[in-house]
Parts: sequence; C-alpha cells; structure tokens
Amino acid sequence: MDFSVLELDEDLTAFVTEVDGFLDEHLTQDVLDEEWETGAGHNRAFHRALGAKGWVFPAWPVEEGGAGLDPLRVHLLDTELRRREAPTITKGTTGLSVAGIRAYANDDLKADVLPRIARGEVCVCLGYTEPDTGSDLAGVRTKAVLDGDTWTISGSKMFTTGAQNCQYSFLLARSEPDASKHSGLTMFLVPLDSPGVEIRPVHTLGGERTNVVYYGDVQVPDHYRLGPRGHGWSVLSEPLRAEHGIGRDDAHGLAEINPSGLTYFHTLERLLERTLHWAVTDVRADGASPIDDPLVRARLGQVALDVEASRNTPPPMGRVLASELLIRDSADIIDLVGPKALIGRGEDGALEDGVIEWAHRFAQGTAIYAGTTEVHRNIIAERVLGLPRYARYPRATPR
Repeated sequence: MDFSVLELDEDLTAFVTEVDGFLDEHLTQDVLDEEWETGAGHNRAFHRALGAKGWVFPAWPVEEGGAGLDPLRVHLLDTELRRREAPTITKGTTGLSVAGIRAYANDDLKADVLPRIARGEVCVCLGYTEPDTGSDLAGVRTKAVLDGDTWTISGSKMFTTGAQNCQYSFLLARSEPDASKHSGLTMFLVPLDSPGVEIRPVHTLGGERTNVVYYGDVQVPDHYRLGPRGHGWSVLSEPLRAEHGIGRDDAHGLAEINPSGLTYFHTLERLLERTLHWAVTDVRADGASPIDDPLVRARLGQVALDVEASRNTPPPMGRVLASELLIRDSADIIDLVGPKALIGRGEDGALEDGVIEWAHRFAQGTAIYAGTTEVHRNIIAERVLGLPRYARYPRATPR
C-alpha cells in the first residue's frame, strides 16, 4: 500500500483553489443551515450552480454538459464537496439513474433529459421500494397497464428520498402480472408533475427527509418507458450494482475502495474529528483535558482504526462493516463524552454544534439504507462465498 503524500502540481493546485472559491461563494452558511433544518439532501440554487460549471457530472464531455475533467480532478472535486458537507444526496440518486437512461431510453428522451440533468435543471429519484415489499425489489406491486401508447401506473413507493426535489422518478412497475417474478417488470422515467402523483414527507430519526410517493392511475406515455416491456430487471441491474459499489472500474486507482459505505465512514470520520476537538479543548475541574487520559486516547484510537477498516473494506462486506462500526462507535462516543453529548444542535450546552448527538441518531438508520445489512449478508454468502441460496421451505401442514 502506498502511503506517500499526493503532490499537486501548479495546475492541480489552481483547480483546488477554483473549487474552494466556488464553494465559498455558493455553499453558504444559509445553504448548510437549510440542510440541517430540512434534511432535504439538496439545494436547488447550489445544484444549478454546479450544473453551470459542468460539475454535476464533471467527467462528461463538455459537449454533453460536463466539464471534461480527468479522473484526478473529479476525485479532488468530490473530496472537497464531501469535506465541505455539500448537500448532494439528490445529485447521487440522479447519478444512479443516468446509466439506465443512457442505455435504455429512446433517442428523443435522452436528447431531452440528459442535457437538462447535466445543467442541474432536472433531478431523478429512485422509485424502487414499496410499503409491502421492503428490500425484495422483484416483488413490486405497483401496476403498469398499457392501453394504446399510454401506460396507467397505480401503486405506491416508499423511502423515495429526494422526490420533492426531482422532476422524474426512475420507477419499477409490474407490467405482466402472470409472468415470473423477475420477468414481469418494466422500468419507466415517470414525470413527477403528472396528475395523480402525490408526494408525502417522511422524516427520519437521523433528520433526513424521505417520502412516500403515491401513483393514482398516473398516465405515462410509452415514450417514457426504459428498455423493452417486461425487461425492467435488466434495466435496473446496472444502477443497483452501482449503488452497492459492485464492479466499479478503477483504472486510475482513485476510486473509493468502499463506495457503498462512503457516507457511513465519512460520518464516523466527521464524528471522530469533532470528538477529538472536544477531548483537546474541554477542561475538567482538575485542569486536565479528556485527551490526557490514556483510556480516552485508546477509545478514540479504536474509532480511528474503525474509520480506516471501513474505508478499506470493499463492498459488499464494506457496506455492512461501515454501518455496524458507525452504530457501535457513535454509541461508545456518547458514553465517553457523557450526558452533554445528547444535547442537540441549537440547544444551550450543545457540544461540537450538535454533531455528536446527530451522528448517533443518523447511525441507527444506516442498517436499512440502500438495502439492509441482512440483504448484503445474503449477497456476501451467495456471490462472495459461493454458498447456496437460502431455501424457504413451506410450513408443515398440521395433521
């Protein structure tokens, strides 16, 4: 492993300076405060400012609305966006849908949607999970019925994060009710301004906003179908692989080793930084600081090791590890710091702007985000270890 420092030449240093200047101008305290208050994962003005620079998809060619950046500059830009805590969740869901749109949308739809996505004018949410099916995506019940060249879509989607920010939903529906489970699905890019679409907020323990989206006999022209009828599972496969961090190309050695756990270990790293600041600056009655205690140093050292373990464990194992270490370590830090760690941001006596309290709340939901840790354990068992699929035997009939 190469632990040497990456030296930036004059051009790269100038690029980082440009990024910092952009963020100083557009990622204002008002934007950050809005994210704390709403948990929306998106700020429209900031996102459009990214689009104006070609930085929504910075690696895309300039003629396609990107900035034509090389992989190192893309990596530096992403790093600065994370370091400055930019609200980019909706940018992320849009990015996951783009592979499916590029590969399966008709030419007219691609020509209409992709340039607007690049400019930051259009965002896309993920219409996967349903209230009654959980992580079993192939079990979706939202119906799509074709009449002429128009589909009628009816049903509901749960945990549609960012729907309130988006113009389209990348939606999976059951179009062939008599076909096998994986064969009767069709993918659509549903305009969310269509009559019959209702978006209702769901606020999580961690402060994020997600949504339930209802589709009440929504009329969707066949123009918005992605891929062949009944082949929705194939359309969905590549975005799912990207979301789970499987099969990513890293020809330049710059990609994160654990992309599916990135948000979780980044949160743990942020929590560690804030706790270290508390440990160094807090002064006890005897004049000592917490960091003077070797047990405090040992416990924080364990968290630092856990950050690196999470960062360097590839998916799908890394997704499970990053979540479970964040849950464990956030609780341990609450125990280490004491009752004041439970005071939330904006309240009298809040430590480190409430980040310690928030991280503990946020950690609890990470075991279910983007596929539960149980689902990922099944993926590990079947695809990494080569174990047989879990057999579901019917219940015995009472005699």
